[in-house]
Amino acid sequence: MFDVEQFTADCRAALNADSSHKSVREVVARAVADPASVLKGLGEPRRSEIQTLYRGPDLTILNVIWAPMMTVMPHDHHMWAVIGIYSGREDNVFWRRIPGRRVEAAGARALSVGDAEPLGHNIIHSVTNPIPRLTGAIHVYGGDFFAAHRSEWDAETLMEGPLDVDRVLRRFEEANKMYEYLKTKQPS
Repeated sequence: MFDVEQFTADCRAALNADSSHKSVREVVARAVADPASVLKGLGEPRRSEIQTLYRGPDLTILNVIWAPMMTVMPHDHHMWAVIGIYSGREDNVFWRRIPGRRVEAAGARALSVGDAEPLGHNIIHSVTNPIPRLTGAIHVYGGDFFAAHRSEWDAETLMEGPLDVDRVLRRFEEANKMYEYLKTKQPS
């Protein structure tokens, strides 16, 4: 069964061996290759949320649960990341900067159960859960995810501004309200 303490120790050892994302990606890939074990260790996703599994100055490990049809607008991390999917699907649109503090779409990648995708230090991406159920993903970051100064881009204008963590967390709560509402509308 997936064990958070062992996973964290494995990620820390991988980071000590190689400060890039490459060794950590292998640890994440091994974990999500057995999604039933991860589900047993973390529990079945029940609501949209960001659970901090480990936080340190050089490494952050999150269990990110995306609500159905939830989207988080373009943002950056200013550190590498590895995303491993253990339930559902996560669609990433990758963006590039253009003049005027704006971005334009530059590519995309759909991540499914068992995928472990590295994101480079300078990647700008948006995330959508395109399926009608919760998606569970382990996100590992090469730094303190919550202390980094980051940017996000406006949904309508695609103009850059400072990332507001409280607004992101509110987005998860709004997604939970919509998810609960939609569950009441499903036929019994």
